[in-house]
Amino acid sequence: MTLRNERWEVDVLPGVGASLAAGRIRTADGVWRDLLRPTPLASRGNPERCASFPMLPWSNRIRRGELPFGGHVWQLQRNGADGTAIHGAVRHSPWTVASLADDRVVLEMASSDQVGVNFPWHFRARIVYAVVDGSLTVTTTLQNTDVDPFPAGFGHHPYFQRVLAPVGERTAGPDPLLHVPAGHGYALDAGIATGAAGEVPARADYRSPRALGEAFVDDVLTDLTGATRLTYPGEEPVHVDLEADPDYGHLVVYVPRRRSYFAVEPVTHVNGGFALHAAGVEGTGVFVLQPGQARTAAFSVTVR
Repeated sequence: MTLRNERWEVDVLPGVGASLAAGRIRTADGVWRDLLRPTPLASRGNPERCASFPMLPWSNRIRRGELPFGGHVWQLQRNGADGTAIHGAVRHSPWTVASLADDRVVLEMASSDQVGVNFPWHFRARIVYAVVDGSLTVTTTLQNTDVDPFPAGFGHHPYFQRVLAPVGERTAGPDPLLHVPAGHGYALDAGIATGAAGEVPARADYRSPRALGEAFVDDVLTDLTGATRLTYPGEEPVHVDLEADPDYGHLVVYVPRRRSYFAVEPVTHVNGGFALHAAGVEGTGVFVLQPGQARTAAFSVTVR
């Protein structure tokens, strides 16, 4: 299904983990361009190849799939190529369409209705995708439907194009500028934080706007003091602001080498946050949901 307004077209895949297959914007010249990485038709069953996908009830990696909480350690399926449990438990889950309009869709899922969910507690989730004027807004709700509390978090994994080419075309051009007003970052081991936040790594230091460049970046930043901005250069530059609720206290910046895309991911907690939270480390962003309790947070991608 496709959500539309005058500025946005967003293709939604409810049956593939509530993923997005494309996010197109119309620029001032009247041309529709791919802002999010478009998904080939043959890959629309694989969320990892999609334009964006939600990650819950945790984001990124859990080392060895070992989830510690309350004095116990639960073993999750190690579904990452690096031997981790990765990107949450709902990427391949079918979601139900609760309501649909031209510019808005509400998707829901319940872990108790599905088989093989990679998480030891029951939960419900709800995602609202909406396009309003120049913004795509994503609102996520996670609720504990179990009889016991559990640690939790969520995030989203949007892939942005390096060049704003017209839909269906591949065009070379200069990299966008990235500005991330982050006060701290994390030391990582195999993509997982080893302790509390510290200095922003030089490779991921976008506190002053700069081009993405060709260096490999896969880092977690925190203490965000404003919107993250992408600026696509040109005669009429296109500014894209990613603004998030305070619950999204972390941001993953992923810049692979020799690819036409990169990722800027709003997430509630740091990679490996469950283990750090269990060890008493402050500022991980992990939250604990009591039975019946829910947490809701939103972010928006606004084209200016």
